[in-house]
Amino acid sequence: MKKPISAILIGAGFRGVTYGGYALENPEKLNFIAVAEPFQRRREQFAMDHNISSENMYISWKEVLSREKFADIVVICTPDQMHIEPTLMALEKGYDILLEKPMAHTLEDCIKIVRKVEETGRILGVCHVLRYTDFFQTIFHTIKSGRLGEVINFSHRENIGYYHFAHSYVRGNWANRDKSSPMILAKCCHDLDLLYWFMGSLPKEISSTGDLMHFTKDNAPEGAPKYCIEGCPIEDTCLYYAPRIYIDIEPIIQIVNKSNRGFYKFIVNLRKNHLKLLTFLSKFISLLKRLRYWRDWPVNYLYENEPEDYSDEAKRRILKTNPYGRCVYQADNNVVDHQLVNIKFENGSTANLCVHGFSPYEGRTLRIDGQKGTLIGEFMAYGEKLTFLDPLNGKEEIIYEKELDVSGAQHGGGDYQLLDAFIEDLTTESKNPLTNAREVLESHIMAFAADKARVSNKVIDMERFREKNI
Repeated sequence: MKKPISAILIGAGFRGVTYGGYALENPEKLNFIAVAEPFQRRREQFAMDHNISSENMYISWKEVLSREKFADIVVICTPDQMHIEPTLMALEKGYDILLEKPMAHTLEDCIKIVRKVEETGRILGVCHVLRYTDFFQTIFHTIKSGRLGEVINFSHRENIGYYHFAHSYVRGNWANRDKSSPMILAKCCHDLDLLYWFMGSLPKEISSTGDLMHFTKDNAPEGAPKYCIEGCPIEDTCLYYAPRIYIDIEPIIQIVNKSNRGFYKFIVNLRKNHLKLLTFLSKFISLLKRLRYWRDWPVNYLYENEPEDYSDEAKRRILKTNPYGRCVYQADNNVVDHQLVNIKFENGSTANLCVHGFSPYEGRTLRIDGQKGTLIGEFMAYGEKLTFLDPLNGKEEIIYEKELDVSGAQHGGGDYQLLDAFIEDLTTESKNPLTNAREVLESHIMAFAADKARVSNKVIDMERFREKNI
């Protein structure tokens, strides 16, 4: 029997814990033997979950990577701007790496990583997890089968839920490009990777437009305090009122109600309309306790430095001073809240990507028009569906459909399927092209070109852009 791949985790936040969950469910494939994490609670929790000894618990990545190589791989889930140094050091030490996207927050650092991968001959997997979902795999194989004929245009929308955008790109870690990266890179390197993958051709020209339009001080309601909970004059009507998102979990309730899961609709509406009954029943039923005292995304971000008290009262106390309790019109955000990217590929086909932060529901929608047919897709939080439109006979056919996933799996199951593919790369002779570092780089080049096109209001010649930067 083969031994599981041994791994070191650097960064035990939300993404790191997700990959840790894979190891717990697949102990025969992956085993975390060390963790580096500056937050004590995260570090200790991950170590406890994975039976990691105290001598293999580290505060910083420098400590764990200063040792001689003692595991097979390193999984790096630090903030974007902290990817470059541990990645280069781990490669030098001889580790294969699974790296959270984006590769790095500057194009220069992305290129450094790719060159180091090629120099050392190591395997680098970048977590473009959408490629590995059943939904996007179905699209890829439908295109490659020729059913659509020659693809003419791909129209792709990244519909960020209003609550997600406020959480991550106004109040959160990716709100300020000076501290993280351009939003088109941080959020949409996934999507640009998909477009490049589907089209099977290098981009030739990229143009882009977009701006920060809504989340500005000019749009702050008169008399609005710095923190929502201090007495906002429009708390009953503001979508972004922090208690609505983090205490009432209204966005979670709306997602479930949009699905066709009758039982789960019933129980989330206990949370909304019968809180006292839910509180009583939660004493006896663990599922209802989880719903009543919600601790998953996005609430988990409130507790980095707080005692694990998930009562409404504790959350209200936290929101008085926590960054996630701030008025969205008075934060330090400066990333765009909507952007359009237009792409012409070398094979003549075109694509357009629209990303915005004002969707009632989280997810991606798309339309692919080919010479023989059209594919329309919904990859939404409440469910997934692909419909093929045949112009020859006027018929519509649902070729893929999936209900709301209540298992807790992220990205439509793509996280775990990515790990399956990465481990296969490590344990077989034939290398999976999806983990090719040079190919992964292309989506990042596209993102930086789109950012430059938006800022300069110019069409970017991609051949010249590559020659200048690579």
